[in-house]
Amino acid sequence: MEGLGKGMVTNLTEKEKARYNRQILLNELAEEGQLKLKNAKVLVIGAGGLGGPVLQYLAGAGVGIIGILDPDIVSLSNLHRQVLFTPQDVGKPKAIVAKEKLSGFNPLIKIKAYPEALDENNALNLFNLYDLIIEGSDDFTTKYLANDASVLANKPLIMASIFKFEGQLSVYNYLGSATYRCLFPEPMASADMPTCSEVGVLGVLPGVLGTLMANEAIKVITGIGEVLANQFLKINLLTLETFIFEFKKDPSIQVSNLKPIQLSCKTNNEWNEIDYRTYQKEPEKYQLLDVRSTEEQQIKYMGGLNIPYSDLEYQWSQLPTDKPILVYCTRGITSQKAIELLQKKLPDLTFYNLKGGMKSV
Repeated sequence: MEGLGKGMVTNLTEKEKARYNRQILLNELAEEGQLKLKNAKVLVIGAGGLGGPVLQYLAGAGVGIIGILDPDIVSLSNLHRQVLFTPQDVGKPKAIVAKEKLSGFNPLIKIKAYPEALDENNALNLFNLYDLIIEGSDDFTTKYLANDASVLANKPLIMASIFKFEGQLSVYNYLGSATYRCLFPEPMASADMPTCSEVGVLGVLPGVLGTLMANEAIKVITGIGEVLANQFLKINLLTLETFIFEFKKDPSIQVSNLKPIQLSCKTNNEWNEIDYRTYQKEPEKYQLLDVRSTEEQQIKYMGGLNIPYSDLEYQWSQLPTDKPILVYCTRGITSQKAIELLQKKLPDLTFYNLKGGMKSV
């Protein structure tokens, strides 16, 4: 099985030989495999629970160029599972902090930070700079966009997701293998996509999955072992049950261009939705409610009250009732769920959802 190393650099320095000695001693890798790692360029999307261990182990393994794409800042609630960060990093951009720490950990490699979100405008340009894409975000729109861009750029994609105590992992678009859409053709309803802030996650779970993602990356780059392509791994940390099932590439699924991923909204409740331009015409008409975390406000803030979604159940009574409330979050999805909750508490009050959330502002 052929790896991705392009052989642009043909030798290791004495310092590299010393640093990676225990890895080079493996017959399956040897200096040839270490050179492939040195020549590899890997883009990691998400520097949090999954991306953190991926970044640490790829930097430790000697991957020559690592890109870090993440628009978020470090929050206090991240620290139980995102071990790359400390309390001193709260409020700082994750991509920048990760670059600084990994550069100190291994000064023999190059690291590029992109403190921005993946979107249809930057995806292909970024993907074309790298050999391998690793997706570890908690955003399903990003996952589908990463899949589509990897298909168009013809780059292998390693992707994982986590939920409570269970993790899932596969390698997509590897040497003509199946893609993410072959397994999940379309996004599920946004109401069926709870986040870590809503349901919780065991702190060690992203560490386990992130380490497995790094392992797959090393196999893809060097060509050793059996890559988890056309296979889908599920692991439950409460029982340690591990299950792998095979799936096939669906030739009927084609990606011809990049476009914004639309998540459907399945709910029994109805609400009004307005875009930012409509709000700007009559801003005095609305009471603003930001349901993001306090740390997320530091990225971009429209104003108004801030009650994180996880606290709404207990703090909804603080809301004024003299005018309609415009609820907003990062992407306009959590705010929809917030409105569902608030309509039950305040059935006579009018709520509006900011379409597209702060990403549309």
